Amino acid sequence: MSVLIYAENADGKFKKSTFEAVSYAKAIADQNNTGLTAISIGDVSSDELAALGKYGAQKVLSVTNDKLKNFVNQAYASVIAEAAKKEAATIVVLSNSFSGRGLAPRLGVKLEAGVVDGAVVLPIQTDGKFVVKKTAFSGKAFAMVELTSAVKIIALTPNSYKVVETDGTANVEEFAVEPKASDLKEIVKEIMRSTDKVSLPDAEIVVSAGRGLKGPENWGMVEELAELLGAATACSKPVSDSGWRPHSEHVGQTGISISPNLYIAIGISGAIQHLAGVSSSKVIVVINKDADAPFFKVADYGIVGDAFEVLPKLIEAVKAYKASA
Repeated sequence: MSVLIYAENADGKFKKSTFEAVSYAKAIADQNNTGLTAISIGDVSSDELAALGKYGAQKVLSVTNDKLKNFVNQAYASVIAEAAKKEAATIVVLSNSFSGRGLAPRLGVKLEAGVVDGAVVLPIQTDGKFVVKKTAFSGKAFAMVELTSAVKIIALTPNSYKVVETDGTANVEEFAVEPKASDLKEIVKEIMRSTDKVSLPDAEIVVSAGRGLKGPENWGMVEELAELLGAATACSKPVSDSGWRPHSEHVGQTGISISPNLYIAIGISGAIQHLAGVSSSKVIVVINKDADAPFFKVADYGIVGDAFEVLPKLIEAVKAYKASA
């Protein structure tokens, strides 16, 4: 019996969400008095792989294969399943990222395992039961799910578990596995990533705006505030539908669901579809000139005022704070 964590990388580097997932998996391994093995697929340096030991991994299986250079759902799932069988893993953990949401159900089929996606805390293991708390109804509620299968798969929501560092170093082993031709019928030839921006799913702070900004020409204020805070930028559905901002920034029920530590909503009324995608945020700040905007009902902090007056003052305040720090 052991725990296996899929360590997702982007261009050979691990993201914060990966370190969260490794820390989470380590805590589960400790609950069960067993070891933690990580599996990495792609060209990642040996130093980067060994550094996963700082977050609790005792061993790292490194898979390098030109056929797996870019992410392919079915092929990656087959490789991870083989690693789980090799390590006799009864619990498999991965991040509930875009990739993780595609991998988890496929792993469930291959390993005949129960699956919980969107987990937010450590499993409750008492009286022989294994219960996981997860988000439900697009983040508007939580569900307690009991897994009764021999093998269990958990996809952890980014920003829901803290990164825990130790002084450990993982042993790195090559794991040679040849993907099946049937798993490679559809191949991603190239992935284009925006390297100069904070990824929305991984962002700890998100600055978002809606139609209250009146037009794309006014987004400079939003971007400036985001840059000062080291935040990602986002928008409401009407904004992306109007072409003011790219659809990749649309957060909400039909867009990206996020759970940052701080979500700042500017000129967004707070329709239920938008709230569904951001309600897992730890702190929500709303800026809107309409005191009756629905968003204020769920906000932790609210400013009733015109964004064109409030934002410049907020930007200056942040600049002054950073200058004095």
